[in-house]
Amino acid sequence: MRLVLTWLINAIALLAIPYLMHSVEVTSLGAALVAALVLGLVNTLIRPVLLLLTLPVTLVSLGLFIFIINGFMFWLVAQWVDGFHVDSFLSAIGGALLYSVISWALTTLFLKNSDG
Repeated sequence: MRLVLTWLINAIALLAIPYLMHSVEVTSLGAALVAALVLGLVNTLIRPVLLLLTLPVTLVSLGLFIFIINGFMFWLVAQWVDGFHVDSFLSAIGGALLYSVISWALTTLFLKNSDG
């Protein structure tokens, strides 16, 4: 149940981003649900490999390269999912940052009591 609720929270976070950034577009709730699912899968399967491969660059940049990796994941999902569009790579970095913050805030708000 918690997994489904987290998925819905992430979809809501995706739906909120176009109101804050006009360069990100989510056309429907269905597109947001699919994009949130694909984003979760990509972050689970591909992101750890990329983090390992780019570890030297991440260390030299004091961890700031992780923003680039997160933006790349966000942009990649936008290329794969119909109804989810990001104008540019720079917009993807900003969108990924906003997505993380909104998702974290909503998860903290709605799932804080279910850990006990």
